[in-house]
Amino acid sequence: MGPPFKAKIEGANMLACGECAKLGSIVWEDRTEPRLKKVVRRMAAPVLPPRKQPPISVSDSFELVDGLSGKVRMAREKAGLSHQELGKRISEKVSVLRKIESGKMTPDNLLTEKLEHALRLKLLVPVSEPKVPAKALASRPASPTLGDILKVRKEK
Repeated sequence: MGPPFKAKIEGANMLACGECAKLGSIVWEDRTEPRLKKVVRRMAAPVLPPRKQPPISVSDSFELVDGLSGKVRMAREKAGLSHQELGKRISEKVSVLRKIESGKMTPDNLLTEKLEHALRLKLLVPVSEPKVPAKALASRPASPTLGDILKVRKEK
């Protein structure tokens, strides 16, 4: 063995020992073409849209008023705003506003608060307990409850 030689053997340029270099032709020169430097350009980090938070449902202590869609439409028209103008004021899509006004969509807490502020109306009211008529309670057949059964068994 000895120092390596640059040789071209069967069309491939390689480093080979003296004996193997005899099998091909010895290449004395380096490449005649200058080597191109690979230019790496750093690109700016892509701008990602802000992450959307999961929709917040209407809280347990408040509920939406009845006839929300009509009230929103009347308040918008009374203020003299188009869907586009209201959408710009509250940073919301026109399609979402139209769906709310048509009753196809119910707004979440954040959107409800935006609408209340922009249109100056009250859309969230405290939850009211549903009233059960006294007749409905009286008309139920008096069947024994689990407590009644336990009392009967204790007496025996």
